Amino acid sequence: MSAEQDVEPTGSGEPVSEPTPERQPNWWHRDHPTFASLTGFFTGLAFVVLVPGLFIGLLHVLVDDDTAEDLFPFVIVTLAVPIGLVIAPRTRRFGLYMLIGVVATALVVGGVAALVLWYMIARDA
Repeated sequence: MSAEQDVEPTGSGEPVSEPTPERQPNWWHRDHPTFASLTGFFTGLAFVVLVPGLFIGLLHVLVDDDTAEDLFPFVIVTLAVPIGLVIAPRTRRFGLYMLIGVVATALVVGGVAALVLWYMIARDA
C-alpha cells in the first residue's frame, strides 16, 4: 500500500484509516538540478510573455495612453528579478536558467518578427 493509504484491517472486517501527516516535497522537487533548470527556463519564457503584457495593461488602466507609452520602457526594471536570483547562492541555478529562458525567448520572438517583416516587405515590392 502507498503512504497515502495507511489502512489497517480491524476485527470487524472494515478498514480503519489513520490520518497521515502532510507530505513535504521530496528531494527531487527541492534540490534536483534538472528540476531547477527546467522550471527556471520555462519561468523565463513565461516572464518574457506575461510581464510586459500585464505591465502595459495595468498602465492603460491607471493612466492615459500617452503616459502609458512613456512609462512602458520601465518594464526593463523587472529584469532585476532574475538577476537577483542569480546573485543569491541558493537560487543561482534557477536564476541562471531563467535568464537563459528570457534571452532565448526574446531571440526567437525577435528573429521570427524580423523574418516576417522581411518577407512582407519582399512580397510587397
